[in-house]
Amino acid sequence: MTSEEVKFNVEKALAEIRPFLESDGGNISLVSIEDDRLVKVQLEGACVGCTVNQMTLKSGVEMTIKKYVPQIEKVVNVEK
Repeated sequence: MTSEEVKFNVEKALAEIRPFLESDGGNISLVSIEDDRLVKVQLEGACVGCTVNQMTLKSGVEMTIKKYVPQIEKVVNVEK
């Protein structure tokens, strides 16, 4: 899978999970993809202060991204 395909599929995964985050007043955006293995995202809105955002990140976001791009090893939240 090319880097462009990885990015496309990561964005597709984020589009799948975004409605769930938006329904709780949050959002997510892609910050970067490093070495086609590490995805950096930024949780936004209500997700920032949510007490379960790490669970959402691992169980929801990372799982969905890995469904589209199995080579991704880790998804992390970064603050800007």
